[in-house]
Amino acid sequence: MPGRTSARPTASPTARYARGIAAAVIAVAALITAANAGPARATDSSPGSPAAATARHTAGH
Repeated sequence: MPGRTSARPTASPTARYARGIAAAVIAVAALITAANAGPARATDSSPGSPAAATARHTAGH
């Protein structure tokens, strides 16, 4: 059928906008969740990390 551009000819524009808005809300929620997840924290609190070693080295001079 030439001229038909939609796979769902019965879908109203309102339903199309509602699906678009729902997809946008889900995408934003996923991005916010991913941003708040952050890197995992270390469970070991010993000062054996390279940053702590550098801090000890520079503090001695």
